[in-house]
Amino acid sequence: MVSTLIAFLGACTLIAASPGPSTILIIKQSLQSRRAGFLTVLGNETGVFLWGVVAACGLSALLAASQLAYDVMRVLGAIVLVVFGVQTLWQARRRRGARAVGDGAAEGAEDGEWRTTVRSGRASYSGGLLMNLANPKAAVFAMSFLPQFVPKGAPELPTMIALAAIWAVCEVAYYGVYVWCVGRMKAVLSRSGVRRRLEQVSGGVLLLLGVRLALEG
Repeated sequence: MVSTLIAFLGACTLIAASPGPSTILIIKQSLQSRRAGFLTVLGNETGVFLWGVVAACGLSALLAASQLAYDVMRVLGAIVLVVFGVQTLWQARRRRGARAVGDGAAEGAEDGEWRTTVRSGRASYSGGLLMNLANPKAAVFAMSFLPQFVPKGAPELPTMIALAAIWAVCEVAYYGVYVWCVGRMKAVLSRSGVRRRLEQVSGGVLLLLGVRLALEG
């Protein structure tokens, strides 16, 4: 049981280390504040836990078996990614326009804009949750991942739910390091030019991921 748990925690860490849309969103939100970044993490991990429960109940098997259901989820997920990407690129463009007015005026206007556009805690949490739940691959992956670590003879449903909870907690700890690191480097990352470039890159990546998901067969 102990060796299985250690292997499971190692696998969870490797999964979290794989960059994806959620990682990009967490870093982007962490640029606003550590609170926004951490609440985005909590929203994302709520989604991880919910998909784990869905997998434990066998409902994700229906999603994997039904092409129509999977395609609907895939298109919805692509829309979410594209919307997040476009919003991020638009923020970068507005930031560039503010700087063109003049360095002094831009900084003042940018600071005011930044304060007015900072997401509330509920919006940060909801963004992380939506990003995760809109990904049909997360459901199918949870269905194939969790059963591998259920010890022989253990009750499957409660064990898989417990594993889903451990998975979520493990990723909270891992992504919490991201949030902390971004907070430590905020003085550099929050500079107008650097922040704009980061928004352009993250927005472009989210947009491309959305398009790829929409075109995926």
